[in-house]
Amino acid sequence: MKTLHVYNSLTRKKEKFKPIHPGFVGIYVCGPTVYGHAHLGHAKSYISFDIITRYLSCLGYRVRYVQNITDVGHLLGDANEGEDRILKQARLENLEPMEIAETYTRSFFEDMDALNVLRPNISPRASGHIPEQIELIQTLLDKGFAYERNGNVYFDVQKFSEYGKLSGRNIQELLAGVRVDVHEDKKHPADFALWKRAEPEHIMQWNSPWGRGYPGWHAECSAMSTKYLGQPFDIHGGGLENIFPHHECEIAQSETAHGKEFARYWLHNNMVTINGIKMGKSLGNSVNVKDIIKEYEPLAVRFFVLSSHYRSTLDFSDAALDAAQKGLHKLHHGFLRILRTKTIETMDDTEFIDRIKQYREQFDSEMNDDFNTPRALAKVFDFIRDINIWLDENKTPARSTIDYAQEALEKTVGGVLGLLPADYSYWENQKEGNLSALIGLLLEIRSRLRQEKQYAFADEIRDKLTQLNILIKDSPEGSTWELI
Repeated sequence: MKTLHVYNSLTRKKEKFKPIHPGFVGIYVCGPTVYGHAHLGHAKSYISFDIITRYLSCLGYRVRYVQNITDVGHLLGDANEGEDRILKQARLENLEPMEIAETYTRSFFEDMDALNVLRPNISPRASGHIPEQIELIQTLLDKGFAYERNGNVYFDVQKFSEYGKLSGRNIQELLAGVRVDVHEDKKHPADFALWKRAEPEHIMQWNSPWGRGYPGWHAECSAMSTKYLGQPFDIHGGGLENIFPHHECEIAQSETAHGKEFARYWLHNNMVTINGIKMGKSLGNSVNVKDIIKEYEPLAVRFFVLSSHYRSTLDFSDAALDAAQKGLHKLHHGFLRILRTKTIETMDDTEFIDRIKQYREQFDSEMNDDFNTPRALAKVFDFIRDINIWLDENKTPARSTIDYAQEALEKTVGGVLGLLPADYSYWENQKEGNLSALIGLLLEIRSRLRQEKQYAFADEIRDKLTQLNILIKDSPEGSTWELI
């Protein structure tokens, strides 16, 4: 597959990707509501869209990636009618709401930096775009798609005939399946809040034509995405749980306000589960990124996420993280072997150059198939296996051939998958150098033990190193080691 195809949640099929403006891609992804530390579910979402933006850039597009920060208006409850999540956390921690927002915004970016997730081009805050949201709401009122009751403004879903086109739900089903009491101000239980009246004691509130209040969660993303990307724009992304009601409501209010398509392609990542149950703060089973990276290398967590397709569920377990860390070490060991290989200035190995080109084509083919990272990773390991075989047969290969192989891995494993350290030369010299020195010392001690016929102790060192994924190979010429 030479052309990028993506699965569009709106049409429920894979489609050839064609941006609205040649050479430019605008993408908006719903960002975190900053009332707690990021958990592994957040990591899956933002690593997934990091891969998507990286690959679009690799294809030569200029990408404008907008990912918001929700610091007001995301309400608790099935109908998004409850307490503001940030206000609730502020009360629990006895802090100002904006202290909560600042604390957890910084925490979020620290975690994403650790996971090698590139920063978005723009990270707008909901609280910084109140005028744009008020303007959107007023437009909907003027056009008759919204109504005001007692300082609250609601979107009238019965006025938008296509409501439900993303989620596949219809208004009759929503009425039959409603799980909360119908708000007395609403015409229909599915009508959603564009603006909420604030009681005097409510801390976060702004002036509006309808009195003091604050915006609804859905209005925030419509206003910010359109402000920075225009309408329509290319890709709107987020978690699968955002399809309804959040993204459905965004479509309704944006398309009625502006009279045209909101976003061309809708991409949604699936969830992280623990024993088959969705991970989430509200469910009390979330695992924070900060806790995970105390036990596992951050890039191993990234490897774990990429081992599953972004549209597939990802089940968390220590065994899965252990396997991911071993896989990362194997990948790094193959890359470091290229860096350490002694070369000579001679003619290229044309046969192996062709193999490198074939690898790049295979990798791109998998990524062009809706960003299939598990299959792309499989191609990486196939290529590393071929490199090891080739290096075993060519002790002093041509410098230019090695450079070509290194560049191929840097662009795919590093540039697209983000699985190489930003400064791997320092990483190699420090981490690998210290590791080599330490293992060399252990091998020297083991050799002396064997000379003294203390084989049990020598074997114990070998077995302990094997448990740490370090394989010892004995031969008449001495002992060598490699990561496994």
